[in-house]
Amino acid sequence: MTSYDLYAIGNALVDSEYEVSDSQLASMKVDKRRMTLIDAARRTELLGHLGQVHARRTGGGSAGNTVVALAQLGGKAFYSCRVADDELGAFYTQDLVANGVATNLTHTKPTEGQTGSCMVMITPDAERSMSTFLGATAELDHTALHEKDIAKSKIYYMEGYLAASPSGLQAALLGRLIAKDAGVKLATTLSDVSIINFCRAGLDAIVGQGLDYLFCNEEEAQVWCGSKDLPTICQQMRQLARTVCLTRGPQGCVVLEGMQQIMVPAATVKALDTNGAGDMFAGAFLYAVTHGHSHAQAAWLANQAAAQVVSQYGNRLTSELMGTIKAHFAQHVAS
Repeated sequence: MTSYDLYAIGNALVDSEYEVSDSQLASMKVDKRRMTLIDAARRTELLGHLGQVHARRTGGGSAGNTVVALAQLGGKAFYSCRVADDELGAFYTQDLVANGVATNLTHTKPTEGQTGSCMVMITPDAERSMSTFLGATAELDHTALHEKDIAKSKIYYMEGYLAASPSGLQAALLGRLIAKDAGVKLATTLSDVSIINFCRAGLDAIVGQGLDYLFCNEEEAQVWCGSKDLPTICQQMRQLARTVCLTRGPQGCVVLEGMQQIMVPAATVKALDTNGAGDMFAGAFLYAVTHGHSHAQAAWLANQAAAQVVSQYGNRLTSELMGTIKAHFAQHVAS
């Protein structure tokens, strides 16, 4: 009997989001549109630069955002992650529970240390630049896995960022084996260009001999394939998974399945903040496919939800807004 629509493993990070100018970003020597891992000293330095800039705080982590999106739409999700015994760790755990996500955090006592955090800097062009202090999540390992729950899930989802963490990658791969043996479908995301450039071997291991679902944006696909030619990219990417979702911002997305290629248009919005858009897309898409909808319908829902995220500041939507999106989806499917 299936217990969860989605079982995911990934980083537990509390996001603090700041609106900054391009000149501020340059003065802080933050790589624009990239995720950069930082240590505690660099985090303190960046906080000093930001001074009185107001920060919005939310639960984060790429796969964490994805499971919350799926749960807000009415799916059942489990998230394996790691936090420390501090205020941020308590905040993160409570956030998952409040959003209806089951987690290993409610079954184990957190360790000493600092919970991971991500400083997300949003420039006027809506691009996000992330400086990530992993903290406790750097020590994520196999003890976070719930084998029985993996085996009773429809899809096992591995956060691509774990390619940068030796113990996290090992845990994700162990979960992959458990899922595969149980006949659970496999999914991942390429996460970020920096992960592809510097942690390609880890991503290759996560992809393995192939997945059921792979999510990436066009820039990530270009770097992965070493080409900017869309037909060439599609030909290469379709070898990695049974279904590949290639997001293209305002141009919508391409869903690749075998030799079939479906173009799904984006919703038209004014972009303010792209943080969390890919995570939302994956969560909404996986919600739809685990509830009997076609891949074209799933991509429509995912595009609508991702568009709402980029049209506001912050990486998540309210449960009320997600309910409205779900109602519009029902109308779309019925029409």
